[in-house]
Amino acid sequence: MAWAIDAAHTQVEFVVKHMMVTNVRGHFNAVSGTLNLDETNPQASKVDVSFDVASVATGDEKRDGHLRSADFFDVEKFPTMTFKSKRIEFAAPGKLDSFKIIGDLTIKDVTREVVLDVSNEGKGKSPWGTTVWGFSAHTSINRKDFNLAWNVALETGGWLVGEQVKINIELETIQLPETVPTQSATQEA
Repeated sequence: MAWAIDAAHTQVEFVVKHMMVTNVRGHFNAVSGTLNLDETNPQASKVDVSFDVASVATGDEKRDGHLRSADFFDVEKFPTMTFKSKRIEFAAPGKLDSFKIIGDLTIKDVTREVVLDVSNEGKGKSPWGTTVWGFSAHTSINRKDFNLAWNVALETGGWLVGEQVKINIELETIQLPETVPTQSATQEA
C-alpha cells in the first residue's frame, strides 16, 4: 500500500552542539516522498524521501544562509538530500511497533548507509475521510562523513560546531488510492 508524506504534519529536526555547551535545533520545511508499506510482509516495504535543503530553518536567518552556502549544504550544487531504504528489520516477526529502517542517506555528493530507529505511532481516519499513519524515527550521523566539515577552533579548546548530528523525525503519511490497471494495459499484458 502506498502512502505519501503529509509535509504539513511532518517534522524533520536536527540537533547539533554549539560551542561545546548548548544544543542548536533546526529543521527542513520542505519534505516529500512515499512509503510503500506491505503490512503482510513488512520486509518488502520501501521508503523514498527527498528534502529541499534550501528549506533549512534554525530560527536565525544569518545561520540559515551559512548552512545553505558551500561551507555546508551548498544548495546551489546540491539542492536535495535523499533517503532510500534498503531493508527493514523487526525485533519480532510481523511486529510493527518498532523496527529499524536501513537505507542510504545522500547529502551533497556523499551517500552513506544509516539506520533509523522507528516507532509506529498509530493509524486512523481523518475527519476528511483519508487514512493516516504516523511514525517517529531517530538516528545520529557524523556530519564530516557527508563533507559538512566547516568549523572554527575555540580559544578555550574544542570546536564551534559539534560533529555529531542527532536527527529526529515525526512523520505523518496519507494513504494513496490504489491504482487499478486500465483495460488496455490489462489486455497488453
